[in-house]
Amino acid sequence: MATDDGTGIMTIAILAFIGLFALSLLLYASRFKRCPSDKILVIYGKTGEGQFAQCHHGGGKFVWPLFQDYAFIDLKPMTINIDLQNALSLQNIRINVPSTFTIGVSTIKAIMQNAAERLLGLQAAQIEEMAKEIIFGQLRLTVASLKIEQINQDRESFLEYIRQNVEPELNKVGLYLINVNITDITDEADYIESIGKKAAAEAVNKARVDVAEAERDGAVGQAEADRQREVAVAQNQAEAEKGKKGAEVDERVYVQGQEAIGIDGENQAKANIADFNAGLAEKEAEALRRAEVARRTAETEIQKAQYMLEQERLRAEEIVREEIAKTQIEIAAEAEAERNRRTAQGEADAILSIRRAEAEGIAEVLNAKASGYEKLVAASGGDAKAAATLLMVEKIEEIVARQVEAISNLQIDKITVWDSGGADGSNTANFVSNFINSLPPMHDVAKMAGVELPSYLGTVTEDKE
Repeated sequence: MATDDGTGIMTIAILAFIGLFALSLLLYASRFKRCPSDKILVIYGKTGEGQFAQCHHGGGKFVWPLFQDYAFIDLKPMTINIDLQNALSLQNIRINVPSTFTIGVSTIKAIMQNAAERLLGLQAAQIEEMAKEIIFGQLRLTVASLKIEQINQDRESFLEYIRQNVEPELNKVGLYLINVNITDITDEADYIESIGKKAAAEAVNKARVDVAEAERDGAVGQAEADRQREVAVAQNQAEAEKGKKGAEVDERVYVQGQEAIGIDGENQAKANIADFNAGLAEKEAEALRRAEVARRTAETEIQKAQYMLEQERLRAEEIVREEIAKTQIEIAAEAEAERNRRTAQGEADAILSIRRAEAEGIAEVLNAKASGYEKLVAASGGDAKAAATLLMVEKIEEIVARQVEAISNLQIDKITVWDSGGADGSNTANFVSNFINSLPPMHDVAKMAGVELPSYLGTVTEDKE
């Protein structure tokens, strides 16, 4: 009895421990949160001394119930169109700077912490509106610090200035600048167009100056030739005819040479203008090409990023589905184990109850017999032997009945007795008498039990022989 009770209690304790362990495992699994690659896991609540939140990119983290909770921040890029109009430049000329900014939440630890404090719980539209206001202000500040020539002619430096001014402000709210694309720059006063015209006009004027200088050099040469001619005429007046003819020939040759020099200078100036225009056209074409390449490169990178994000999202959904199926299988297995445990516990309790009932019944019977024997001995005056005799007397009738039943149930169809041929037939008669005497007499049975029957039941006479 004590052994069975101890085994049952131990079994219940083991099952309770297993159930508690399974419950703890389920609780741990339900509070262990995995972070997808396109999100930031933010754990807030009681996260540490002087710490408002914990940010994790990738991997997983256990979230303590009651003390902590969690949320996600999306890392998908956001595209913001900024149509900046009438921005005042350093020269107090208002220009229009339409542009496209691509931004996203940063995964750098310090900036990511800013995102947890500034952006947690905001929708994408709210984040875009906040970023738009920041970009507007910093873009105006950048335009105001530059001349139009710096903005229009050196686009790479202009974009770098924008990045230097915009990105630190975005970092303060947890964002960073991915890409900037300036589509076109115009102004209401046509100053930018005038710059182009001015450059062209300066090139034309320079060519004209070159031509004028060539013509001036030709005139100076001609004047020098006339002077030399007059000196030669004065010196050689005696040879007037010869000198006159020679001078005329020299003059024509010299003038033609000077005219050729002037024409060559004019042609050179025209060539220089053509070269300048060609170089300008090449630079404009190169600038347009770089802008188009940058635009297409940015679009390609965005498409690649979107494709990778979509692949990661599909992969994350597949992992979630597999985890849900795995959890369902585990829950079903645990439910089956719990059902089996309860069935086994019920069967064990039933068997224990039966054994207890049987033991209690036997104990009651034994207690009743003991009480009866105690009263019988008391009725016999405390003589246990007399009490045993009384019990034996009660069984005499049953013993006689058993003896009679032993003879009556014998199936004897025929008895053949072989005797020694005595004339009186005593052998046959003795067979029956001896057969009856083979049954143990009642007094003998009592002696076997150690009980002597009272005298009123008769006595046994021993054979003297």
